[in-house]
Amino acid sequence: MSTPSRFDRGHTDDLMSFLAASPSPYHAVANAAARLEKAGFQQVRETDAWDASTGGKYVLRGGAIIAWYVPEGAAAHTPFRIVGAHTDSPNLRVKPLPDTGAFGWRQIAVEVYGGTLLNTWLDRDLGLAGRLTLRDGSNVLVNVDRALLRVPQLAIHLDRSANDGLKLDRQKHLQPIWGLGDVAEGDLIRFLEQEAGLAEGEVTGWDLMVHSIEPPSYLGRDKELLAGPRMDNLISVHAGAAALAASASSDLSFIPVLAAFDHEENGSQADTGADGPLLGTVLERSVFARGGTYEDKARAFAGTVCLSSDTGHAIHPNYAERHDPTHHPRANGGPILKVNVNQRYATDGSGRAVFAAACERAGVPWQHFVSNNAMPCGTTIGPITAARHGIQTVDIGVAILSMHSARELCGADDPYLLANALLSFLQG
Repeated sequence: MSTPSRFDRGHTDDLMSFLAASPSPYHAVANAAARLEKAGFQQVRETDAWDASTGGKYVLRGGAIIAWYVPEGAAAHTPFRIVGAHTDSPNLRVKPLPDTGAFGWRQIAVEVYGGTLLNTWLDRDLGLAGRLTLRDGSNVLVNVDRALLRVPQLAIHLDRSANDGLKLDRQKHLQPIWGLGDVAEGDLIRFLEQEAGLAEGEVTGWDLMVHSIEPPSYLGRDKELLAGPRMDNLISVHAGAAALAASASSDLSFIPVLAAFDHEENGSQADTGADGPLLGTVLERSVFARGGTYEDKARAFAGTVCLSSDTGHAIHPNYAERHDPTHHPRANGGPILKVNVNQRYATDGSGRAVFAAACERAGVPWQHFVSNNAMPCGTTIGPITAARHGIQTVDIGVAILSMHSARELCGADDPYLLANALLSFLQG
């Protein structure tokens, strides 16, 4: 029996605002936290002692957020229902010595982060965002959301073979221009200090990245599509935060959790990544804060299920041969269940049943995704979460085109269909 849907196209409108306001993982978790705080969630610090209080709580660490809701009367061994996602996207990131240039052009030295589609960063107006670390160890978010940088492509007259297969040297061809004149050491950081209203010399560390300043927009004759940046995987972060906020209730039989990690795009091996101890530590401390023992923790984990929500590939009309011939996920067809028998995805038959039941309760259509046997398959935080914590994990997501581009494309209905499925799952 289905339940009334909580989210509609208004959720997609809000996603567009979330994408535009989240040019870095640090901005994404700050914006997710702000939405949760409106629903009554409160931040708890890892360095503080945790108590047995009920209600919504969250932990921030760098570009990661773990949030959960403890209902009244929850036993120490109460299982968790987890929505897992990641906050990072492939892009270009600023090097430790950023000021460079040649022949009168001032440039910024960048490094390629993750498996980005390099050509999508060419001839595009770019901003700069991230976090600045101050002398006292505190962090300040910065977002220069205007046309500041550009990676110019070589003219066709100087490369007649460009349309036969563009080849980009990651070191030589991707350094963006941001002005004219002589290179001055420290120039970029001085500029960002001014932008952030800080005193000169106050910044001693930084984690900065470029982003396209073109805002998200509806696309198509009937506006049935959505184009925007960082859909992989802020679609899932936004939907997970919305579903967690909406699921907060005292009559839950599970503890709903959002776990949004950083550094998925380069292997998850970081203190803020899914392959680190953050999730396990937070869940354990939640059990112990409620008076639980190791036995209670083991019981809670044994009954826990995680939906690893990440984007997947919609069938591409121009490259249909690259997809499995019998599995064709379509835009606005609902979330996809991702399966790979070699454990690149963590889904098995019992996990499929959990996801199918959640979609059925929510009245949400869903689809299957499996890779063409001749094509290598990507992976997610799903297998990492399952193996590291011994938690049953199911890989799902929204089907998109242009994955890992500076600007991606999905169906405009799919974000809120995902959110409704996640809400149904978290409510059990």
